[in-house]
Amino acid sequence: MPYYQTWEEFARAAEKLYLTAPMKVRVVIKYRHCDGNLRIKVTDDAVCLQYKTDQAQDVKKIEKLHGKLMRLMVSKESGAMETD
Repeated sequence: MPYYQTWEEFARAAEKLYLTAPMKVRVVIKYRHCDGNLRIKVTDDAVCLQYKTDQAQDVKKIEKLHGKLMRLMVSKESGAMETD
């Protein structure tokens, strides 16, 4: 499971993965204080995308992507609830 080198590639791949299988995708964010590393993993058990950073400015990018994925998840769920 290699890590993506650029944030832009990772963000595009993560969003694409979510849109292909929204019910299977999960997102994990892990921070290790002793290393100073923040890692985000997006997986559907068949494909695993990972990004690792130790830069403070990347935290905002990760937070923004996580929020975008959460909004997509909520909008899909609420749309499915309304049609029932």
